[in-house]
Amino acid sequence: MTTAAATALVLHVPQIPGANLLNLLIVDDERAIREVCRDVAQSLGFNTSVADSAEHAFRLMETQVVDVVLLDLKLPGASGLQALRAFRQKHPEVAVIVVTGYASVQSAVGAMREGAYDYVTKPFSMEELRLMLDRVVGHLKLKTENRMLRERIKSRHGFGSMIGHSPEMERLYRIVSKAALSTHPVLILGESGTGKEMVARAIHFSGSAREKPLIPVDCGSLVPTLIESELFGYVKGAFTGANQAKEGLLALAEGGTVFFDEIGELPLDLQSKLLRAIQEKEIRPVGGTKRQPIHVRIVAATNRDLEQAVAQGTFRRDLYFRLNVLTLRIPPLRERRQDIPLLAAHFLERACRDTGHEQTLSDDALKAMLAYDWPGNVRELENCLERCCALVSGPVIHASDLPTVIHSAPGTSMRGGDHGSGILPIAELERNTILNTITQLNGDKLLAAKMLGIGKTTLYRKLKEYAVQF
Repeated sequence: MTTAAATALVLHVPQIPGANLLNLLIVDDERAIREVCRDVAQSLGFNTSVADSAEHAFRLMETQVVDVVLLDLKLPGASGLQALRAFRQKHPEVAVIVVTGYASVQSAVGAMREGAYDYVTKPFSMEELRLMLDRVVGHLKLKTENRMLRERIKSRHGFGSMIGHSPEMERLYRIVSKAALSTHPVLILGESGTGKEMVARAIHFSGSAREKPLIPVDCGSLVPTLIESELFGYVKGAFTGANQAKEGLLALAEGGTVFFDEIGELPLDLQSKLLRAIQEKEIRPVGGTKRQPIHVRIVAATNRDLEQAVAQGTFRRDLYFRLNVLTLRIPPLRERRQDIPLLAAHFLERACRDTGHEQTLSDDALKAMLAYDWPGNVRELENCLERCCALVSGPVIHASDLPTVIHSAPGTSMRGGDHGSGILPIAELERNTILNTITQLNGDKLLAAKMLGIGKTTLYRKLKEYAVQF
């Protein structure tokens, strides 16, 4: 098939559904073949890149995500078969289609035994290539769906330990499942309290390195003067007090994952050293002269706008690009309100196990929670329900039992009727005042009665009516 012929036919080829989510790398030393395959693949919807040698392909795969490789078995330098073995060892999740035209089917069968997904022989028609790529899209989609299904079986609520069935979370699960299959750096973006560490854990424990360590590093809480020694370790005598050598966190995670939480808080000088460690895959302990090779996956998270930080000079541009190979954005809770009942039920069930008594949410409480914007996201929701379980002794948690900022939010109404106008019955105001006063006084009922100007007998009678104990 000539380049001109392929170009003429490309306009009439329908795109393959799902191909736009996949990245195809074409490895061939013949420029004409590379261009033909690239034009055909792009017309089918693939994101494509090209390499003229195995070495070139390896360099590309270190800096970008690749899902499918179209690999010519006859290459200069390292042979296609050697490249295939290296691909399978370093990137087992990548589907490799081998191209052969000089040793017929025998060499292709050998490649299949080495783990190739399929093969195509030269000369091949555009239709053959299209059918092959169509099959590989279906294959990768099935692998992802099976992976998600296995995680769903483990968790009745969502994916792994993540909870939610909203469209926003379903999209996140698909990306997490795909990220778990690769070894590339991952950058997780999201507001505080959205569950960035939970996503990092889902990526690690759903991947091939699940048996290896996952080491979390809170960049915001580490003492600046100790960050370097914590990350890279130190040798004996490196500084005062270094009576023995200590391994750094990057070395302790060998074969596994290092999770840098709030990576945007890392000082600039440490950013350059971390970048060098990621690029060169080796570290040098503080005070040491020998470099130590490391094989770890980097997952980073931040609630900051790193692009803005780069523009302001507080975050290194080259480190940002190195981390930003795979990016996941966790939606805030206000963008997936339909998950609030499921999350609330989960946290309430867990809190009730700790307190030893069962409680449920009233309709007005749930309505108030759905109307609230939750600036602290899932973490705020969890803390809210733990507080309610600790303070409310009755079997039902009402809207008035929620923190004032929640039940007084615009669009909410208190229990006992439709009070959308914001006007509450005197009995409701009295109940709220008594309960809030006792709560603010940490349960001191005698002091509360004195501050409210009522007798202690009256206060105890009111609490009995409310079925509340402190």
